[in-house]
Amino acid sequence: MADPAFTALDPLADSVELTRALCDIPSVSGDERTVADAIEEFLRGSAHLEVVRHGNSVVARTRLGRERRVVIAGHIDTVPINDNVPSRLIPADVSDEGIEMLWGRGTVDMKGGVAVQLRLARDLVDPSADITWIWYDNEEVSAELNGLGVLAAAHPELVVGDFAILGEPSNSTIEGGCNGSVRIEVRTFGRRAHSARAWMGENAIHAIAPVLQRLAEFEPATVTVEGLDYREGLNAVGISGGVAGNVIPDECMVHINYRFAPNRSSEQAIAWLREYFDGFDVTVVDRSEGARPGLDAALAREFVAAVGTEPAPKYGWTDVARFSALGIPAVNFGPGDPSLAHADDERVSTAQIRECERSLRAWLSHDDG
Repeated sequence: MADPAFTALDPLADSVELTRALCDIPSVSGDERTVADAIEEFLRGSAHLEVVRHGNSVVARTRLGRERRVVIAGHIDTVPINDNVPSRLIPADVSDEGIEMLWGRGTVDMKGGVAVQLRLARDLVDPSADITWIWYDNEEVSAELNGLGVLAAAHPELVVGDFAILGEPSNSTIEGGCNGSVRIEVRTFGRRAHSARAWMGENAIHAIAPVLQRLAEFEPATVTVEGLDYREGLNAVGISGGVAGNVIPDECMVHINYRFAPNRSSEQAIAWLREYFDGFDVTVVDRSEGARPGLDAALAREFVAAVGTEPAPKYGWTDVARFSALGIPAVNFGPGDPSLAHADDERVSTAQIRECERSLRAWLSHDDG
């Protein structure tokens, strides 16, 4: 049964109108049922699609007996709303960019990409390859909740293909692979004492200074992987310590995030971190493998040629890494400037939405003979 707040998507709407309609259905991570209902209903009337629902993830696939299968996916959740829903269409003559923009939460990350995918899923009755369309929940939160991972574990037969396209924002150009990410906590320890008698204690906050110095001196590398240049990063993202205003602290912790190029595994990245912070207590909090570009796959080469732009690296982590781990080469391709994702003034060029649809439609419709 559909959610009481269910809002139907117009089957005749274009991709820009669909983007706006999707953005106007709030779907913060953990609250995707209504938008999943709308997506499922939008697809159910398409005789060429087999539609499967798993939780708040929706899969639609063709069964045409093609030699190759392409997986095209997008997440349907957003980060929390901050007075940026409902969406607004900003005319070119008043937008900062001088072009028509669609403003609102999710326009970039990534309901513009989802809208393009939905329009094409209904329209492409006879595509050149079989297609599995996947729209999944809980991408913006902890990894164990990620809908794509949950779906792959519960129904591995649904997440198979020769090539995958993830609709993450990439300015409607191709971004290959993604950096990996490791988060660690580095701790120093001391001995408590009254601050009036500081010489009787050992100050753990003072002891963390060499860690901060190493972070400040770090020069991020640019690593070329299969022709794409990935810029690494090592940064403190949090710090804590202290007991009271008159107590010498006995513990201090710096939370550090390392973004590493996909030429190494997370284990190799962790080994490097332990060496870099040798002499300090290091605890691994979280790790996500990177993904190599995957542009050497036959379908990837065809897609790059069809889009006609030079591929770039994806610096942030995305679910192309999940596809890579499943043995499916994958790229990021979707409308929107990644630097505007999660911003309160999140907005996307309507021309980019249309260009993304045009590129995908042309590639998926061509006849290889």
